Amino acid sequence: MAFVLSLLMALVLVSYGPGGSLGCVLSQNHALIGRKNFRLLGQMRRLSPRFCLQDRKDFAFPQEMVEGGQLQEAQAISVLHEMLQQSFNLFHTDRSSAAWNTTLLEQLRTGLHQQLDDLDAWLGQVMGEEDSTLGRTGPTLAVKRYFQGIHVYLQEKEYSDCAWETVRVEIMRSLSSSVSLQERLRMMDGDLSSP
Repeated sequence: MAFVLSLLMALVLVSYGPGGSLGCVLSQNHALIGRKNFRLLGQMRRLSPRFCLQDRKDFAFPQEMVEGGQLQEAQAISVLHEMLQQSFNLFHTDRSSAAWNTTLLEQLRTGLHQQLDDLDAWLGQVMGEEDSTLGRTGPTLAVKRYFQGIHVYLQEKEYSDCAWETVRVEIMRSLSSSVSLQERLRMMDGDLSSP
């Protein structure tokens, strides 16, 4: 019993870390889940991208707006949340279920949902009442338009295997940018800490 109690105490101390807050652990977990999601997308590949060259498309990812140094903390969190939410929505449709390995798809959905849950608390605290328009302007709106273009593309291509493969590669690219954005948030805040 004493061993179990000592082990539980050690886990609590490790969870709180040197800064005395649980936020550091959440941040590390958030980053780990993000890397896992990226790997899952890589594992979901069913076709060679070379086979689908005729279906390639420039979706005009707003990279400069997302990765540019002008984003304030509230904007950066809003953009990151929007990217994860739109990715989750994209892979949470009946059409996506038919296109992918269901086990990998479910793991990806779960990971994206966990990341969204992590961000929800920060988003509410940082944005507050006066910043509620952030989701309808600037970089966050650009991300929404980008994902609308992806949805239109899938519809135009009638959700073909090559269309889904093209989108999978594109989402990997956008999630890669989200990792850069998360790193910037860590620098802004010292470490993404929970409220």
